[in-house]
Amino acid sequence: MDTTKSPNRRIPSEQTTAPHGRCDRETYWSPGTWRAVFNGIEDPCLVVRPDGIIIEVNDATLRAAQKSREEVIGQGVCKIIHGGRWPHLECPLEEFLKNCTPKTEETCLPGLSGEYSFSISPVKNTQGEVDTILLIARELTRDELRKVDYFRSAKLAALGELAAGVAHEVNNPITGIINFAQILLDTYDLDPAGVDMLQKIMKEGDRIATITRNLISFARADIGLREPVDPVEVVDSSLDLVNHQLLKDGIKVIKVFPSFNSFIIADFRKLQQVFLNFISNSRYALNNKFKGLDENKKIEIIFQGTNNDKNNFYKIIFKDYGTGLPQSILEHVFEPFFSTKPPGEGTGLGLSISYGIIKEHDGNLYLNSIVDKFTEIIIELPIGR
Repeated sequence: MDTTKSPNRRIPSEQTTAPHGRCDRETYWSPGTWRAVFNGIEDPCLVVRPDGIIIEVNDATLRAAQKSREEVIGQGVCKIIHGGRWPHLECPLEEFLKNCTPKTEETCLPGLSGEYSFSISPVKNTQGEVDTILLIARELTRDELRKVDYFRSAKLAALGELAAGVAHEVNNPITGIINFAQILLDTYDLDPAGVDMLQKIMKEGDRIATITRNLISFARADIGLREPVDPVEVVDSSLDLVNHQLLKDGIKVIKVFPSFNSFIIADFRKLQQVFLNFISNSRYALNNKFKGLDENKKIEIIFQGTNNDKNNFYKIIFKDYGTGLPQSILEHVFEPFFSTKPPGEGTGLGLSISYGIIKEHDGNLYLNSIVDKFTEIIIELPIGR
């Protein structure tokens, strides 16, 4: 066969010995063989354009994403590996692809259901221009996951120390402002406008003081009396406080109780504060997605036992099917003042304080989410002995 007549082949510059000793390099690396090699890679691999559109994937990607080839090819990479994004937020990955520079990072990829070491490798064409980019996602081992969790915790701890330092510096002068405003009210006979102005100063001062207290709480959670606590009782008491609001909004609560009897050593009040915050966030997400009644307008609370590094943990999962969160902000949700709510609807301290409380209880806190599908908060607390 004369290979020079085939438009899809090039004459090899050298001969390479292949199986059976007669196949040249060009025949050996035929398109079919390349696809077999590509699909033989166990890690998810995607070939995308600089604008983020997927043009090729291997079989491992389809298995991890649980999608067919037709559902993946031609889609934006963020939609497949992150599960989607909010229209008003730029996806950091898509922005990075436009720069066409190599990068490797450890990150959660909800669309592929796991934590991965994710590498970006630009590929140049014969003109030296980047027209395709290879993405490879290697699932992290347990040791690597432990390392990633350590660095995330260290980052939040550093932020907490910084926040606490700022809070202490702000707390003293704001206390003075509130006290001076109160002295003016008590000492001078002011007209209604003056009284109103001083009352507003005191009100805003109290608001700042509350924020500074919360910042200090995030850095060093003030754990009170610790005693044996049944987590089911804490959840039930939390639901009792908001049950009227949930019924009014048409939100169902589904509880899956544990198949074992156990307890944790905890501050009941602080743990209740954490659970109330999670329920409140779920309620907000569900009401934003479902304006009326819907069978998916529900919160699932699942109790499980688990073994983590030879320690017995009590796992509690709060899951809702509301608006979800894009991957681009998942790394920041536990940081102080970071909020997904519009201005005026949240301080951005709820999750950060919850994180601090769980850590003070020697526990772990994780968050998984896919846009417009679900949000899942996982709490692990040591079982009492």
